[in-house]
Amino acid sequence: MLLSSSLYAKGNIEKLGDVLTLAVPAVAYGATLYLDDEDGQTEFYKSYGTTAVVTHILKRTVREKRPNSNSTTSFPSGHASSAFSGASFIHKRYGLKYAILPYISAIYTAYSRVEANKHYTRDVVAGAVVGIASSWYFVTPYKNLQINPVVGADYKGIQLNYKW
Repeated sequence: MLLSSSLYAKGNIEKLGDVLTLAVPAVAYGATLYLDDEDGQTEFYKSYGTTAVVTHILKRTVREKRPNSNSTTSFPSGHASSAFSGASFIHKRYGLKYAILPYISAIYTAYSRVEANKHYTRDVVAGAVVGIASSWYFVTPYKNLQINPVVGADYKGIQLNYKW
């Protein structure tokens, strides 16, 4: 009975990690939709797309065996890169106070991959670095107030845009 409870708990840890790997970036993208943040949507596409491509290229190039099988797609963790990409997008775009729960979720996702014996610790750390780096490269802080210069043939001025 103890063995089956332990296996059940381990399975639940892995399942929650599987859900969070998609939920965190979905929340990040959902925030851009909720705020009608078109620039944020574009930045999300760039950062999340880069995360996915870099992760895939590294998996195919490094070809590290997983701890639980002969599969050679261990490095880096795609689950960790996805979750950390979403969390760091929220952090960079909307601020740290909104990213605390997403970061906790991303950390849990990384933990779940090691606990389920799908990855080594270095795999999830590398995945986190890929996700965070792509967001910090492409994402700019969200501004409710934007000031833009406007120049025409017979006028010059500024345009103020405020989103509420």
